[in-house]
Amino acid sequence: MTLEYALRIAHNTNTMYKLLIRPILFLFDPEKVHHFTFSVLKITFKIPFVKHLIRSVYTIPKAKPKEVFGLSFKNTVGLAAGFDKNALLIEELAIFGFGFIEIGTVTPKPQKGNPKKRLFRLKKDKAIINRMGFNNDGVEIVVKRLKNLKTNILIGGNIGKNKTTSNEKAVDDYVICFQKLFDYVDYFVVNVSSPNTPNLRALQDKEPLSHILNSLQKINKEKKKPKPILLKIAPDLTETQLVDIIEIVKETNIAGVIATNTTISRANLQSKNKKETGGLSGKPVTERATEVIQFLAEKSNNTFPIIGVGGIFTAADAKDKLSKGAALVQVFTGFIYEGPSSIKRILKGLY
Repeated sequence: MTLEYALRIAHNTNTMYKLLIRPILFLFDPEKVHHFTFSVLKITFKIPFVKHLIRSVYTIPKAKPKEVFGLSFKNTVGLAAGFDKNALLIEELAIFGFGFIEIGTVTPKPQKGNPKKRLFRLKKDKAIINRMGFNNDGVEIVVKRLKNLKTNILIGGNIGKNKTTSNEKAVDDYVICFQKLFDYVDYFVVNVSSPNTPNLRALQDKEPLSHILNSLQKINKEKKKPKPILLKIAPDLTETQLVDIIEIVKETNIAGVIATNTTISRANLQSKNKKETGGLSGKPVTERATEVIQFLAEKSNNTFPIIGVGGIFTAADAKDKLSKGAALVQVFTGFIYEGPSSIKRILKGLY
């Protein structure tokens, strides 16, 4: 199958997704739709020819690998944490053309997360508000799934603390997840920036954050082959706090930063449900996330790599973040609104 023919098919499937599939899916509760879609993909991908067909339609053979953190990423566009929290669909999602996939946020113990309803579409704003609360199956079950994977795509492990764990003991939860996931992921992301776990963002302050990162680095250095540790930060940090982040990255010698998580800002939203509590992702975060990337890159003199995430819907969005200092990018909300062919369109625009 030629690239031109594959792109034509991808364009047609994208049109069908936007005109038919997405409007139907958007009629129902977003969390239920998410689980339904996962189940459908699991079943569909068991049909022998489906994997080959999807790969031929959605993957760009000429996509350029990117060396970052000492790892070779298949391409520059990854799937952000939160989409496949529990490592349920990594093999299937990899076929849609992602360069890497980040699981989590994973906590030591399973937890149900916050009460439902906790996921909201803001259609007019091309955004999502979530207050999921680190709902996940727990690190033990996630590790069992990772052991059985049959894919060579790079996997990131996004780790956090349980809701019932106090901030004073938070480091213990991060250490547990780090140790148990170490042999099964390629890099780690320390998540202290979700707005949906009470007081979690207080761990972004210099003293507690340095303690967590130094504790993980101490264990990491004792391994035969240490793995990159990244820090995921909020878009709501002040410039003073961002300067602190740069200093912390330097002092702890972690591999880099993911900028950014969801925002608590509700500026300039048009949708009726804009006042729902939780983290906002999608188009409204695009500009601020890029500003944070640029600030970190410039003030640090590009001394550490940045993964850019926040409101990436098009190749132009990805290019902007890359031009402002990101080494890689991740999508989430844009993937939901733009459909499975969006990764191919972004990559085509980049290459």
